Formats: sequence, structure tokens, C-alpha cells
Amino acid sequence: MSASSSPGTILIVDDNRMNRLLLGRALDDRGHTVVFAEDGREALELLGRQRFDLMLLDVMMPELDGYEVLAELKLDPQLRDIPVVMTSALDELDSVVKCVEMGAEDYLTKPINPVLLNARIAASVEKKRLRDQQRDLISKFATKEVADDLMRSGFSLGGELLDASVLFCDIRSFTTIAEARDPAETIELLNDYYTLMMDAIGAEGGIVNQMIGDGLMAIFGAPLPSRNHRRRAVRAAAQMLELIRLFNEEQATRGKVQIEIGVGIASGQVVAGYTGTQQRATYTCVGDTVNVAARLESHTKVVGRAILIDENTQRGLDDGIAVDPQGELLAQGKTQPVKVYAVRVDSPVIADVAPQL
Repeated sequence: MSASSSPGTILIVDDNRMNRLLLGRALDDRGHTVVFAEDGREALELLGRQRFDLMLLDVMMPELDGYEVLAELKLDPQLRDIPVVMTSALDELDSVVKCVEMGAEDYLTKPINPVLLNARIAASVEKKRLRDQQRDLISKFATKEVADDLMRSGFSLGGELLDASVLFCDIRSFTTIAEARDPAETIELLNDYYTLMMDAIGAEGGIVNQMIGDGLMAIFGAPLPSRNHRRRAVRAAAQMLELIRLFNEEQATRGKVQIEIGVGIASGQVVAGYTGTQQRATYTCVGDTVNVAARLESHTKVVGRAILIDENTQRGLDDGIAVDPQGELLAQGKTQPVKVYAVRVDSPVIADVAPQL
């Protein structure tokens, strides 16, 4: 086997035992790992538990036939990229066209030509590896949610109107902290800070879409909608504070600098999508909600409270999250002031987040 056609893990789905065994032996001789399924339902169960590089799928089977399995695969974002080569005794153009239209990579008729089979498998396994590499590369520069959205829907500039929560956070007096330390220590501090903040945000389904200096912006409810994005944003903020508290305890034992953060959260309609150019773009959101969240984060320094939220966010919280009114605030672009609330970090629902370093 050539280096360009390295072995893969292949699922053979066929209700005929002899066909399965003969196909499996041929692939095993080529160095592939082979797993068998007797019908479409067993195949879907295996696909849910194990990762495969390719599936050889018979068209005519009991339980679920090949067409039905293809339809199920294409509805599942985690499975839709698995290459599928259909195998069938049906040498009919209509069947071939139907399978390809439903997402199959190729169609082979029985008895299967070994040379043609090896060529199709090598091409399909390599295509799967390239897709996986593409996903991994995208994930290095985007969150998992954005990477999945790109792989599922493709890239196009533009946006859509969504109901979401926006969170802003930064380190208090960071300029003073940075000026008193060498660049390497400052970068190490920022890396630790971002690691903790992104973990807390990701744990509640949010995505970090901007990091500028010591500040970050996160979105809850996009690109995938979420009905409880307000509550999840507030819980993420509480986890962020708790992680900073634990981080500061560790820093104190090492004689290192300790930090404080402020968090502002606003909820409402935003325009979310990819902005930039075809060569360089980012997933972000814009609108009054974004401006209010940024203003609230800045206002934490004025009122001396760590987490400030607007009234739209407060209306989406349950009774387990207690807040204290902090008056009103006029945000940029707003003609009417926004009611401001400080989240009590000792609320029962907030106190139970208890993240561990």
C-alpha cells in the first residue's frame, strides 16, 4: 500500500454474511481495520460509539436499508462527513443517482472489482483525513461551535438576527500590572487568564469571539440558538470569578501578582455572522446589545461590583439568582437609560458552580 493510501477504519454494512466476510478479508489484507454490521440499525449504533474513516453500505437490507441510513447520516452533524461507498447488485442508473444525491461518495456494483474497490477506498479515506485536518485547523483559530458551523453551513460573509447574550470582561488595572513586569511574565499571566476564562465560558455553551489585550468578548446563543442564554451567561461569569479566586490563591503561594476582573452582560437582539473579507474574517455580533454589555463592564469599576447585567438579562433569570439594583446607565447609542443590576455571587444557583483548578 502506498503512503498516500494509508490504512483506515472501515465499517462494512451488509445483511449477507458471505459478502461481509469476503469484503472484510480483502480489506484486512490491505491493512485496514474492519468492523461489521448486519443491517442499517446496527450500523447507526456503531457509528454513534466509534469513529470510522469510511463505510461500505449495501443498498438493499432489512430493518433500515441503505437509503434510510444515508438519510440519517446527513441529519447528524457528527456523522455527515463520513465517506460512504454504496454497494449493490442493482446496476440501475436511478439507484446510483439517488445515492449520490443523498450524499454517497461513490457506488459499486456486485460482484465488486478488487482494483476498483481499493482505488475508491484509498480516495475516500484520504478525503476523510483531509476533512478532519481541515476541521482541526479551523478549530485552532475558532471555537468548536464556530468550526462546526463552518463545516456544516460553509463560509459566507453576512449575518442573521438572533436573540443572544453578550459578555465583556477585562482585568482591572492591567496596564499598571504589565508595566511592572517583564514581557514574558505578562504574556504568561494573560495565557493563564484566557485559559481559565475560556473554560468557564465554554462550560456554559458560550463562545469567545474577541480577545484584545486583557479584554474579551463572548456570545451566548449564537451561532446555535439557546433559550436559556441569559442564565448561562450569568453562570459563566460566576465561574470566571471563582476561577480567578482560586488562581489568586495559587499566585499568592508563589509570590506572584493577583488580579481582579469585571464582567458586563447584556441580552437582546444582535446581528451575528461572519464579517471581514473573503481572505480574512471573524465570527462576531453587533448591535445595541453589544454596546450595552461593553458599557456595563466599564461601569463595574464605578459601582465596585464584579458582575453587572442589564434588565433584559435580569428578566431571563430564575429566582435562584439574586441581584441588587444599581440605578440606571445611559449606554452609547441609547436614548433611554438602561436599568442596571449587580449579581450576588453568593446566590444559591451561583454558589454551586464551584469550578476546580
